[in-house]
Amino acid sequence: MIEYSEDKQFTTEELGTLFSSVKWEEAKYPARLARSMQGFSLVISAREEGRLVGLLAAMDDGEMAAYLHYLLVASDFQRQGIGRELLLHAQKHYAGYERILLFSEGTAEAFYRSLGFVTLHAASMICCLPIKRQ
Repeated sequence: MIEYSEDKQFTTEELGTLFSSVKWEEAKYPARLARSMQGFSLVISAREEGRLVGLLAAMDDGEMAAYLHYLLVASDFQRQGIGRELLLHAQKHYAGYERILLFSEGTAEAFYRSLGFVTLHAASMICCLPIKRQ
């Protein structure tokens, strides 16, 4: 049975494993991922028998807008409703906010639409290349 909780404490290994399972670039930086979890306003984990199998991380302004930065489910646990449950938990948490924003890639757009999200065609994604630390 999957257990969901709001928790920001993760090992570098479990984050690296989760992000690697979906082939996300962030998997290369598990220690940075673990530290970054502390900066999010909301972090929801999904675990089965202690194993991290899903994660949602969001940031917000405390009143009007929230941004879902990470929503991922381990590759061997996808299509079991875990991502849906994580997103529903976040929607409940942010009830009353004017908007919940996210960036969707590939085929995930249909998933988000099934949960009430709409596509903003007037928006564009702009990215700043990584800034080198000195």
